Amino acid sequence: MKQKKIPLRKCLGCGESFDKRELVRVVRSPEGEISLDLTGKKAGRGAYICKDASCLKKARKQKRIEHAFSCEIPDKVYEQMEAELDSEQ
Repeated sequence: MKQKKIPLRKCLGCGESFDKRELVRVVRSPEGEISLDLTGKKAGRGAYICKDASCLKKARKQKRIEHAFSCEIPDKVYEQMEAELDSEQ
């Protein structure tokens, strides 16, 4: 019997590849709103980060999320994402 392929995604913070279910999806909705997608089912363009707040800080410092979505992200959105990550753990 064939084994099912496990989807891998790369973390924007640390740059390592993980199983898709181990990461948190950051999504830009069609309206342009950026948020964390803890369910993985929201519509829009997605990027992935580890469930660790330090990876979010690395991605923020190097502007990797902004580059992935080709838009500016206000500090308020980053603070909201950090709070959501902290509350999930």
